[in-house]
Amino acid sequence: MAACLVVGAGDGVGGAIARAFAAQGMEVCITRRARNLEQLEELAQSIRDGGGKARAYGVDARSEEEMIALVDKIEAEVGPLEVVVFNIGANVRFSLTDTTSRVFHKVWEMACFAGFLTGREAARVMLPRGRGTILFTGASASLRGRQGFSAFAAAKHGLRALAQSAARELGPQGIHVAHVVVDGSIDGVFSRANIPDLEARLEGDSILKPDEIASNYVWLHKQQRSAWTHELDLRPWTETW
Repeated sequence: MAACLVVGAGDGVGGAIARAFAAQGMEVCITRRARNLEQLEELAQSIRDGGGKARAYGVDARSEEEMIALVDKIEAEVGPLEVVVFNIGANVRFSLTDTTSRVFHKVWEMACFAGFLTGREAARVMLPRGRGTILFTGASASLRGRQGFSAFAAAKHGLRALAQSAARELGPQGIHVAHVVVDGSIDGVFSRANIPDLEARLEGDSILKPDEIASNYVWLHKQQRSAWTHELDLRPWTETW
């Protein structure tokens, strides 16, 4: 059975992406840090309860050894990786003078370096087959830096550059690489705790809905190679940009 790996799966976009690809008949492999494995197992079980196939892995995506071992394990025990999604956010806000070197480095590790490891290991197993899809989740910070987001913007800019380089290198070899700019507030735990009028905004389609985001990831994977999209931006119709 074809496998889909989602690196960074929680109760929002990552979980929705996993459910969407499970509905396509793939066995989805979802990851978070080992300390979050219990929550991850709950997500995997909910996918199985819905008729899909899912496995949870406690992995630090910043660890080269763990990512190599993860991909090898999936290839050996689950099936060939057809889709790999990098979905770690690492959105933090600090003024420039309050951004410590530790914060800056950690955000870069999570949102950029881990994306490099994910993309490299995906390419390693996809290239001999000459097919596969690698998708990177970006944000408005991928395109512009804002006050208070120097670390996050630097990491997301780097991830976007990685995606472009990978697409130009891997595309001619049959691997579809795409970068998705998700611009706007997304329905989820954070939004429900911080946006008082969330329900009204959801009703008016002015908040990004994880399932709608996920449907675009499936669409990207299904694109025919004569018309591949590399960068896709998603935002609510009311979002200013």
